[in-house]
Amino acid sequence: MILPVIAAAAGVAADHVRFADLGLHPDVFSIGFFTLRWYSLAYIAGIVVGWWYLLKLLAQPGAPMARRHADDLVFYATLGIILGGRIGYVLFYAPRMLLEPLSVFRLWDGGMSFHGGVIGTSLGLIWFARRHGLDWLRIHDYVACVVPFGLFFGRLANFVNGELWGKPTDAAWGIVFERTVPIGMIEPARHPSQLYEAGLEGVALFALLFYFFWRTKARYNPGMLVGIFLAGYGVARFTVEFFREPDQQLREFAAATGLHMGQWLCVPMIAGGAFLIATAKKRRQRVEPLAGGESVA
Repeated sequence: MILPVIAAAAGVAADHVRFADLGLHPDVFSIGFFTLRWYSLAYIAGIVVGWWYLLKLLAQPGAPMARRHADDLVFYATLGIILGGRIGYVLFYAPRMLLEPLSVFRLWDGGMSFHGGVIGTSLGLIWFARRHGLDWLRIHDYVACVVPFGLFFGRLANFVNGELWGKPTDAAWGIVFERTVPIGMIEPARHPSQLYEAGLEGVALFALLFYFFWRTKARYNPGMLVGIFLAGYGVARFTVEFFREPDQQLREFAAATGLHMGQWLCVPMIAGGAFLIATAKKRRQRVEPLAGGESVA
């Protein structure tokens, strides 16, 4: 019974691009003991480009904070991303790391959770808003519009690293990744789920938020934009997970529950996003700018 399966896999893989032939490597360069990885660069690019775009948004009428607040906000958001992302990964995907507490601090070994990062960033923004006496929900609306940049760069880095690959497929765009099956077995072609996520969570979600920010008055309804982000990301991630392999240590969990951990974590995001969208107009109020310009009804 095993031979026909191996033969079929060989036939599928033979007509597909091999990841090794793409010439991609996790490291950008190494100098002595220092190594710059594409994943680290993705985080940096997401924060820098996101900060630049945030300034563009704040320059529009009715901004919830002034330009001078942006630099502090980036600090709080970055702290939330790193701490929340790492703690979320440990709790949601690798609780065994708690048995070796020092491993939690080895960020260079990889392991970050987007859902944990969302929680951490949200807490950081609430802290920031309270310190400056700002509307925390409207700040979330603006920050939500810049997050797709980080998601896009992060998923591209996942692809370059050859990690988080998808399930076997015979689709023409399938890619044969390395070390996806035990040694001795033939590698099947797989869905490049990292690129699916880059397209949906990055490009499509950015376009959706771009439209609602620049072409509608959504930003004057507190919670509308962050609701669109939460629901949009949740639906995109929930969908792509059907084409993605579950994490090795959570395969039994996925088989037992019928859904991946990532999908379960998306359920409250979708519900919360839908609630914020449905109730946004009730929170509509006269928006007074913090610096210059006229008030917006």
